[in-house]
Order: sequence, then C-alpha cells, then structure tokens
Amino acid sequence: MHCPFCRSSDSRVVDSRLTDDGSAIRRRRQCPECGKRFTTVETTSLSVIKRSGVAEPFSRSKVISGVRKACQGRPVTEDDLALLAQDVEEAVRASGVAEIDAHEVGLAILGPLQKLDQVAYLRFASVYQGFDSLEDFEKAIEKLRLEAENAAARVSSGKQRPLTAT
Repeated sequence: MHCPFCRSSDSRVVDSRLTDDGSAIRRRRQCPECGKRFTTVETTSLSVIKRSGVAEPFSRSKVISGVRKACQGRPVTEDDLALLAQDVEEAVRASGVAEIDAHEVGLAILGPLQKLDQVAYLRFASVYQGFDSLEDFEKAIEKLRLEAENAAARVSSGKQRPLTAT
C-alpha cells in the first residue's frame, strides 16, 4: 500500500475494524517514512460471469438500471430501487462465492422485486424468464394469487401477525 502523502511503498497497519454492515475491513495505517496516518477500506471482489463467459465486477447500478425499466410508470422510488439492489447484493454475497452467473443474479432480483411491486415483477420475469405466450403470464399471475391467498390465510389463522405501521 503506497502512502498517499509521500508515495512510500511501505505502511504499517495500526488498527483494523469491520465496517458496520460487516462487508468490508477498515484499516488505519501509518507510513514509516513520513509518519502520517491514512485509512484504507478492503472489500471482497464479486464477479458476474456473463453468458459470453466474460467476467465483470458486480454492479448495483446495473441491477437498478435493469429493474428500473420494469418499474416504469409504477409507484417505485429511487430509494426503493437502491434498497432492492442492496438486498440483491447481500443475497449474492451470502452465497459465499467470488464468481456468480448473471442468471443467478437475475434470480436473486425476482424475490425482492416481487415484494416491491407485483406488476414490475411480472414485467421483469416476462423478459428474464422468456415468457412466450399468454399462458406463461397466466401461470405467473396464478402463482402470485396463490402466494397472496396463503399469506392471508396465515395471517387470519394467527400463525403470522400482519405488518402494522408504527
């Protein structure tokens, strides 16, 4: 690690701590040449393997731009999209692999998007999963209806409490 002040190629780690979310390590360093201190942040790299075989770094902004198209005209804010991208990244990183297929990233998007907006979910799924006919849409809609009915049944039976605003 080069010192940002004197460009010395040596530095000593004074303190190491995890960031609040645990996704990176913050290191406090001191240069033995000039004596100044500086901070570095170390994160693990996560690569997405495209269909072509090319690897590129995971990008929340790419997740947001892909989902934004499905959310056009829907009541979804930029903050909602940022939180969705964060959830997707956390899910992908939780898999414990350094390289993940682009297809797996798409699958990781579907769950949070379904919770965010069902119409946007259907739009995204229709492209991502390659819906070819009206029957494909009907099956997806029927699945959403069944999940909603099951959730309502769990709430009414007392097995799950409904979410309330505080």
